[in-house]
Amino acid sequence: MIQRRTALVAADNSGVQEMTVTHIYGSSKRKFARIGDIVQCVVRKAIPTGTVKDDELVKVVIVRTHKELHRKDGSYIRFDDNAGVVIDNPDDKNPRGTRIFGPIARELRDLGFHKIVSMAAEVY
Repeated sequence: MIQRRTALVAADNSGVQEMTVTHIYGSSKRKFARIGDIVQCVVRKAIPTGTVKDDELVKVVIVRTHKELHRKDGSYIRFDDNAGVVIDNPDDKNPRGTRIFGPIARELRDLGFHKIVSMAAEVY
């Protein structure tokens, strides 16, 4: 479960090193985000040559969470960290980076993030 002020790891090469969740889209009273949800983050630290700069507000899709996700077949999936991919806008759902690092959940394919799924090396 991702909530406000949660630190996220960047799972792409957009230049983000550290980012923090500031808002969860979906409702004004929504407290938690899960895999596939879009959140707003502020970039705390970025590399100077990246496309994203320090203190920039970005939209991020959650691709890994430490809290387990219950699947319809009865299985659970859990990752070692909380990670997200910076996207350009929620309508197109295209990532700003050109590579995706680490595994991602296959639930993203059902939610329409086909470009992120195709760029990922491992889909669980």
